[in-house]
Amino acid sequence: MRDFSRFSNGWWSAPGLYMMDEPEAALSFTSCLRLLSLMDRVRGEGGQIICATHSPILASLPGAQTLELDDHGIHTTEWDKLQVVDHWRRYLAKPEFYLRHALDQGDG
Repeated sequence: MRDFSRFSNGWWSAPGLYMMDEPEAALSFTSCLRLLSLMDRVRGEGGQIICATHSPILASLPGAQTLELDDHGIHTTEWDKLQVVDHWRRYLAKPEFYLRHALDQGDG
């Protein structure tokens, strides 16, 4: 957490164009929320962010233009219509539906 704070406080020093590729990969839930806060600050200071993510947290930045890439190409969508959000909702509601496919159940 300390390394993330050091990185995040120095990296976002001026408005600009920031490109991130799955920045959530090594971050905890709380650190993702902190990154979302920093993204909001950058936007508020006139910066722009292009972020490729599988994180419903990072994709939830209010006012952000959200694009989804799927089998039909790239298109604008709303946060609650994102496939990743739908998958997380369904997983959290009934993890056993996903786990039965992900875990080796064995034959007996």
